[in-house]
Order: sequence, then C-alpha cells, then structure tokens
Amino acid sequence: MLKIITMTLTVLALALPAHAVDGTQLLKQVDRNLNPESYEMYRKLINVEPDGKRKEFTLFSVKKGADKVAALFLAPASEKGRSTLRLGDNMWLYIPNVGKPIRITSLQSVVGGVFNNADILNLDYAVEYLVEKADEREKEYILHLKARTKEVAYDRLRMRVDKEKKLPTKIECLTEKNLLIKTLYFKNHKDFGGGLVRPSVVETDSPLYKGYRSIMIYAKIKQRNFRNEVFTLTYMSNLESLRR
Repeated sequence: MLKIITMTLTVLALALPAHAVDGTQLLKQVDRNLNPESYEMYRKLINVEPDGKRKEFTLFSVKKGADKVAALFLAPASEKGRSTLRLGDNMWLYIPNVGKPIRITSLQSVVGGVFNNADILNLDYAVEYLVEKADEREKEYILHLKARTKEVAYDRLRMRVDKEKKLPTKIECLTEKNLLIKTLYFKNHKDFGGGLVRPSVVETDSPLYKGYRSIMIYAKIKQRNFRNEVFTLTYMSNLESLRR
C-alpha cells in the first residue's frame, strides 16, 4: 500500500508544473521594467497614412505614482504649448488660445492616428488591469488581462512577455468578446541609463484603420519626482517650466 501511495504522489508531482506563474507579480515587474514609477520623458509620435503621408509630434511627459500623467506638445509649431492631463480615468486638453482645459475621453485621440489618449497618457498596466490567466511558453509568458473598470480603454489585453527580459513584445487590445481593436509591437531595446533597458519604439496598427500606422519613439526616460501641484488643471499652462 505504501508503495502504491508513493507511486501515486510521484505521478502527481510530475504532472504539475515546477512552479505556477504569479501573473500579478509579473505584470508589476513588467510595469517597472518599462518605466520608473515617477519620471520625465521625451518621445516622438508619428502617424503614417496609407499613402505614406506622415505627421510628427514631439512630446515632453511627466508621471507621478499610479494615476497622475501630464504631457506637453513641443512640436509641430501648430501644436506647441498644448498640454494634456490625466488623473485616474479623467483627462483634459489645454489649448493656449482657449485658456480653459477641455474634458477629453480615453478613446479619443488628441493627435489623430491609431494611438488614442489612453495610449499616449498611459498608466501602469497593473493599475488598470487584473490578470485573469498567465500561460508559460518556452521563451515567453502570455498574460490575459481584464479591465478593472468600464472606464478603461480596452476591455481585455493579451500581452506577450519576453521570459528573460520581463518586457512586453506584443500586446493585443481586445473587446469584451475578444474582437481585436489594435496591436502594439515593442521593438528596439535601448539603455536609457539608471538601469532602465526597454523598447525604444512602440508601433501600432488596427483592423479598424486599414493601412494606417502610428509609432512612438522614446528618446529619453529618467526617474524624477514632482510635486502634486504639477498635476492640476491650473498648472497645465506651466508644464514648460519643468523642462531643464
């Protein structure tokens, strides 16, 4: 009898994986490998149309903690001085000639193209999504994520994570019924200093915008702390003062 029990336990042990993937902890690690919790950042955003026409924007962005993000347009000249602010699920656009911040939504886009406002003013993934399931493959993990609230831009994400680097390689943005909205591709790893090595290019395309592409190119990311005052409606016109 003892021999039978021992054999049964051995078979069960072999049938189980050596260790289960802690999807929640992995997602938090992905967030920190992509960006410091609080930072300043310079990036270029390029929209490419089916005929090859391109429109480029340069942005200076700052983030604090889990839910505060602001961005300032530096170029082109027609957009210079505009700024955006995100506090949790709430977003605003400031236009100098208007003078009063305007409410915007996550699914709109202040730059046109395939990236929406939630992509441009993105929070940590672990803030907006719960891990429903984590699959392990030979060279990658696949995280199946579900939005924490109805205010999040995408109902579901399917994130492919490089097993060694713990960084995303591709994210599919899906509806609640798993219909594809867009795909994000993470490319060209770069050392940004301070121990931060991450993709410097994020490209996106969408079956809803056939022939259109949008690209984000990250030029600088640096850990930096900010006062809460920076992330207020009254400060949106003063973001230029943070550049140094």
